[in-house]
Amino acid sequence: MAPYKALYGRRCRTLLCWSELGEGKMLGPDLLRETEERVTLIQDRLKSIFDRQKGYADLKRRGIEYEVGEKAFLKVSPWKKVLRFGKKGKLSPRKIHDVFHVSMLRKYQSDLLHIVEPESVELQPNLSYEEEPVQILAREVKRLRNKTVPLVKVLWRSHTVEEATWELEETMRQ
Repeated sequence: MAPYKALYGRRCRTLLCWSELGEGKMLGPDLLRETEERVTLIQDRLKSIFDRQKGYADLKRRGIEYEVGEKAFLKVSPWKKVLRFGKKGKLSPRKIHDVFHVSMLRKYQSDLLHIVEPESVELQPNLSYEEEPVQILAREVKRLRNKTVPLVKVLWRSHTVEEATWELEETMRQ
């Protein structure tokens, strides 16, 4: 007994013959005519499904035209995706480049409130700078097998609350 028949209780219907179960065996021109009818039926159904999906996509599509020199927002994210258990997978730097799809752009409406005054940052010779802690947002004690590690959640200057990091309390005191 074939595994498919043992599992489903009927013989496997291959693509060679799409005739209904219980029909007699067809040979020659009848088999060819039946197969052609099935193929045209499948093609018609696929075309209707394609047209329906295209209609859904066209409803969401919008005509976007930009001119050279016009300002636009670019939707970017450093996170590739959310993995299992709430972990986030970082986007690899080799996948960040200056080529992107036009759907990632949003038109910029100029507003005087959008102008942000730059803060003075002291750059070191290697073009890096010192981060300055602003506020401690939370405290936590991490328990390891045979010791405890006190941690603090630090809000850094020029960063948002979402970008706050957990640091060792001991290093923050220094």
